[in-house]
Amino acid sequence: MIRKIRVFLEMIKFEHTIFALPFAYVGAILGAVTEEARLPTWAECGWILLAMVGARSAAMGLNRLIDKAIDARNPRTSSRALPAGKLKSAEVVVFVVISFLLLFWAAFHLNALAVKLLPVAVFMLVFYSYTKRFTWLCHLILGLTIGLAPLGGWVAVSGTVSLPAMVLYLSVALWTAGFDVIYACQDVDFDRREGLHSIPARFGIARGLTLARLFHLLTAAGFAVLMALTELSWWYLAGTALACGILVYEHRLVRPHDLSRLNAAFFTMNGILSMVVFVFTFLDLVVARAWQA
Repeated sequence: MIRKIRVFLEMIKFEHTIFALPFAYVGAILGAVTEEARLPTWAECGWILLAMVGARSAAMGLNRLIDKAIDARNPRTSSRALPAGKLKSAEVVVFVVISFLLLFWAAFHLNALAVKLLPVAVFMLVFYSYTKRFTWLCHLILGLTIGLAPLGGWVAVSGTVSLPAMVLYLSVALWTAGFDVIYACQDVDFDRREGLHSIPARFGIARGLTLARLFHLLTAAGFAVLMALTELSWWYLAGTALACGILVYEHRLVRPHDLSRLNAAFFTMNGILSMVVFVFTFLDLVVARAWQA
């Protein structure tokens, strides 16, 4: 039983939750302060956590099911749970259904808008796994999907979607698209051979990395605009500056003819970046205001 649980956690890359979860709480804290001049309640934080676990688990399970045949042909992914026979497709289907039920349960405990937006979230969670079969814009679709984490956090506490919420959403979407382009560089030969679509496969690794830099430049601009639209101040600005430094370092790790440090650029740097933005947003909106004493 414990071994099976470990296989499921490995399948969904549970440790990579650190990419999106901190931004979900950035959205929740910023949304509560901006829209309602308060902090999220502990109950809201708990339901957001459950919604995030459900959404991400469902998305990863679906991705593994949809890509099972492709993963089996790719030497990099052939050892994943489904192509390696560690899990059966039926087991993953049950896992996905349970994950979606967890997402729905959490959303119904938040507010009406969170429930109304569920079809959009479910569509994006299913759709993005198919996009690399027909468009090199798949990275942006993935970004718009993962960007639902901070937008969902915002909606969960405020029941509204405002301009600052959309700026945060698009900033995280572009950040995700950028690092996904970097990650896709390692599969260029396989993708071209299989007729799969990606920016590196379509435009080459060098141009792909240039576009990733452009996406991340727009992310930095979005973070700056967010400060202008909200009550964020110097703590957040310091965190944004540090996050931009991380993005610069991330791109220095990867070169068109040297992808040996790609995993460090993808996993380590992006995990650190999301935590940095969360911690400095928390310091700005929660600790420094203690609370609006």
